[in-house]
Amino acid sequence: MLTEEEVIDIKKQLAEHIERNFPDDKKDFAKSQIESMDSERLEEFLVKNNLVSGQNNQCIFCSIISGDVPNYKIDENSEAISILEINPVSKGHCLIIPKRHIKEGEEIPKDAKKLGDKTSKKIKAKLKPKKIEMIDSRIFGHPVINVLPIYANENISSKRQAAKKEELEEVQNLLKAKEKEESWKNKKTKKSPIKKIAEEIKKFEEKLWLPQRIP
Repeated sequence: MLTEEEVIDIKKQLAEHIERNFPDDKKDFAKSQIESMDSERLEEFLVKNNLVSGQNNQCIFCSIISGDVPNYKIDENSEAISILEINPVSKGHCLIIPKRHIKEGEEIPKDAKKLGDKTSKKIKAKLKPKKIEMIDSRIFGHPVINVLPIYANENISSKRQAAKKEELEEVQNLLKAKEKEESWKNKKTKKSPIKKIAEEIKKFEEKLWLPQRIP
């Protein structure tokens, strides 16, 4: 059962989503429907819309992290996961999701922010936006970092549109390609310590002159 604080927070998040994405003539009705829900009806609404799982009320982000919900992962580290937003503001819009719940007022882990910086560099290199904004937000009580590419004058409140599966897969492959490419380059350019030592010995032998042995 949702607590009173969770109900207030979730309704606020849903209202913001409606404001950003619904047609003007449907916003007021949708908001009034959400506002009229008690905690039980709201929880049922969240389950039916896959915003939480039905078995243990796990939030959608926890389900993503655990692998229960399919997603378009770009990268991850010990503290966070980087995925494509399926309702993006712009091409390459990513979410950095901490792997543990962060309490209200608690700072997002440094490694999550580092993953955001790493994702930002990938987007900049591959998609060439004018700039990239990093925006913290909370969705259904879970903190996330929006990595938002700016091509024109987009912002976090701009209209969103559901991306097609093919579009998401294309961007995912593009942003992950750099890692594969770098890995391949490293294999070709990096030499093992043993090989380096052998080369140094060979160079030394070539420079070293010794008189011929007299039997």
